[in-house]
Amino acid sequence: MVFSANPLSLSVSDPFFDSWLRQNGYPEILEHRPTSSATPSTASAATTSTTPATSTSTSTANGFFTSLYSTICILLSLFATNPFAKLTNEDLAAPTPPWQAGFIGDYESYSFPVSSSQAQLRVQENVKRYARNYAWLLVIFFACSLYQMPLAAAGLIFCLALWEIFKLCGGMWGLDQYPTIQQTIIRVAQCVAAVILIYSGVQMALFSTLSVTYAGMILHAGFRTLTRAKQASRGRSR
Repeated sequence: MVFSANPLSLSVSDPFFDSWLRQNGYPEILEHRPTSSATPSTASAATTSTTPATSTSTSTANGFFTSLYSTICILLSLFATNPFAKLTNEDLAAPTPPWQAGFIGDYESYSFPVSSSQAQLRVQENVKRYARNYAWLLVIFFACSLYQMPLAAAGLIFCLALWEIFKLCGGMWGLDQYPTIQQTIIRVAQCVAAVILIYSGVQMALFSTLSVTYAGMILHAGFRTLTRAKQASRGRSR
């Protein structure tokens, strides 16, 4: 007896199915799903295999440059991806995943993405999952930058102390009853704080921290394979 391929004509759209996989904790299925971008490359590979090669050296060189070009395109697509496209407030409010079992993992938890679409998927999904880990790394790197730049640390501490003194004096002098004078003093204090921060080099410490953290986040999220959230909890219980 012969059955039709889809007797009940059941079909689910790809966006709906992808959303269901994300909500139910199956990101590894998303990572290995075939995409439309893989079809042309497969067809071209089949055409190349059926076409007789003119020479071995030429085919080897073409294969090397093709692989190099594909690798460069994938690396560029990592930094061209918006890592915060799917990030929500719930992700930032969620508990921090375990560092060893979840965030770092083992050597089998890392692999080079095979396509730009897979790299984009990894970056967005991993940033969504490990958002709090990356936030802690930002704080740690900023503290290390200030430790390496004592003048910047002193300028930042002085500005924070200046604002605390201003709030204390404003409450003692009753500046809330004089909004014009209060706004004028606030603007002057902001200008003084900006001059101190620029002169002490806090902006350089902040820029270097953001650059290192962003680059590390993109590389980690791009090379970190997608795994189920339940696996991380199992590693924590062990």
